[in-house]
Amino acid sequence: MRNFAVSISETPVLLQIPGPPPPKGPLIEHQKSVGLWAIKLPSADAIVVRRTLAILTGNPHGLQGVDESEEHIEKRKNFWPTVKPAHFGVKMGTKSLLGIMRLIVTGLFIGLLGQFALGRSLLLKFPEIFSLGWFRKAGPSEEEVRSASFKMWFIGSGYSNGSLALQGGGKPDTEIITRISGPEIGYVTTPIILVQCALIVLGQRANLPKGGVYPPGIVFGPTNLQERLQENGISFEIISKKTLSR
Repeated sequence: MRNFAVSISETPVLLQIPGPPPPKGPLIEHQKSVGLWAIKLPSADAIVVRRTLAILTGNPHGLQGVDESEEHIEKRKNFWPTVKPAHFGVKMGTKSLLGIMRLIVTGLFIGLLGQFALGRSLLLKFPEIFSLGWFRKAGPSEEEVRSASFKMWFIGSGYSNGSLALQGGGKPDTEIITRISGPEIGYVTTPIILVQCALIVLGQRANLPKGGVYPPGIVFGPTNLQERLQENGISFEIISKKTLSR
């Protein structure tokens, strides 16, 4: 076995997003369009998306593959111009305000107890208590996994006319809602995604970037990953698209 150490140095790219930045909004809000209460989730998702867009800013046609086919070059150059820069944030939603309070209490327990050894030991020994029943040491049963599912809603607002955004043309005038759904997200969906990504790396290596540390979007964007996931039970839907009053 041989070990390799890779060092990558890049010039930072300033990501310019047309139009005024969106308001920060409240910590907790009711998303009427999807019927859920939502709270901001401090996760790495927004950073990964921002990193993808930053790389795309410096490489508007995406990253060149090791030994791309002519077909993939054309596909890559047609795909990436359709991806526009955006502000991105993540929230966790529940159907009731009581569910939001449960999320807050669980988050406080994890955040506070996770800072010291005794607290971490308590979290590991009594996960059901400190997560208010969400987690338990035994894990879910096979029946619970089979009956579970997930839904992720993407609520985006922007401009129908690109020139309005560039001129700072006030509030966005268009809203689009999309949704990704599928089987249980941890034990079922995650392995499906990992396996399909691995199959693409094995079968389409010549069309992928030379190497380095990249967010998955910039690597798998122009591939057939979405089609593969749809064939394996993960659904991508456009729920609605409408004009907003200004």
